[in-house]
Amino acid sequence: MALTDTTIRNAKPGVKPTKLYDERGLFLIVTPAGGKWWRFRFNFDGKEKLLSLGIYPDVSLKDARERRDAARKLLANDINPSENRKVQKSARADRAADSFEVIAREWYAKYATTWSANHGDRIIRRFERDIFPWIGGNPITELTAPKLLDVVRRIENRGALETAHRALSNCGQVFRYAVATGRAERDPSGDLRGALPPVKGTHFAATTEPKRVAEILRAMDDYEGTLTVRCALRLAPLVFVRPGELRHAQWTDIDFDAAEWRYLVTKTNTPHIVPLAHQAIEILRELQPLTGNSQFVFPSARSFSRPMSDNAILAAMRRQGIDKEEMSGHGFRAVARTILDEVLGVRPDFIEHQLAHAVRDPNGRAYNRTVHLPERRKMMQQWADYLDKLKTGAEIIPMHREVQT
Repeated sequence: MALTDTTIRNAKPGVKPTKLYDERGLFLIVTPAGGKWWRFRFNFDGKEKLLSLGIYPDVSLKDARERRDAARKLLANDINPSENRKVQKSARADRAADSFEVIAREWYAKYATTWSANHGDRIIRRFERDIFPWIGGNPITELTAPKLLDVVRRIENRGALETAHRALSNCGQVFRYAVATGRAERDPSGDLRGALPPVKGTHFAATTEPKRVAEILRAMDDYEGTLTVRCALRLAPLVFVRPGELRHAQWTDIDFDAAEWRYLVTKTNTPHIVPLAHQAIEILRELQPLTGNSQFVFPSARSFSRPMSDNAILAAMRRQGIDKEEMSGHGFRAVARTILDEVLGVRPDFIEHQLAHAVRDPNGRAYNRTVHLPERRKMMQQWADYLDKLKTGAEIIPMHREVQT
């Protein structure tokens, strides 16, 4: 007699396991502990076998019968249901091992050590927030260009177009890694070239007209706030590094005897040398008695164990009447690049090296950090002297003059 849900619910455990039979090989085992397990008995190659179909009530009577019928269809085609289950389980494991998320995390682990911590954190957060929830579980071989486009358009549609472009680029890196490691045939992200609208170029605010630069420098010199912020304001134009690198400068990286500051570039995690003009050394020596006991050259006003906040310099500039549309902390890099080239006639490759940009030799090899160091040292002193003359009004050279050769 076929089972009913009422019979199953009312079945009580005994001292030994008991069996309640349904039809066509399906039955339920009631264990002494009260568990209720579905089983399917079948014959294959002349031998009796059992197949587990789940646990009641998670698997209802109706579900159990459907699973039994699916197994019987396999038997009708001379397929052992137990062996088929093993094959399917193995296939799912293989698919999971080659999922986009698994390969992306493998790629990330391999290359994260070559990036700065902040850069790596941004990449993995981008994957976890915008990519993995939608396609992370998909086998990488099943991901097509349209599926990938759907994901990055979710990002575009919330107004984060630049993030969408970066996410697509990161996905392409993962696909190419999968191709290189034999787990994918091609990179579908290449098919999406032009599928996203271009990002309109944005630039850090920076005026490069010498006369206005002189006014900004004088305003920063007149800052009457804390000595730490005042020194940071005065040093920023002299070294023209990225604002985060200035804020995180450490005393152990400053070599007063060699007049050098050595640190790791945040974007590339590569060593960099900043030759320090005597004006920069004077600023650091003025500050050292105050913050020399801190790890940081420019510590936070609240705690010497943390660097100055990223807003401290910007807030000080605004207090001095320097408009945010006219100059940013990052803008000193553009000022230096432009004036060193167009006014002082310095070789562009010297400037690019000092900006810690990737500069390659004619054979395509990246130069190391010490290349052109004597010339860069001379350039940095020339730059500091020029800024002094600007501030005193002794030298205001119009932009775009013809450089004498």
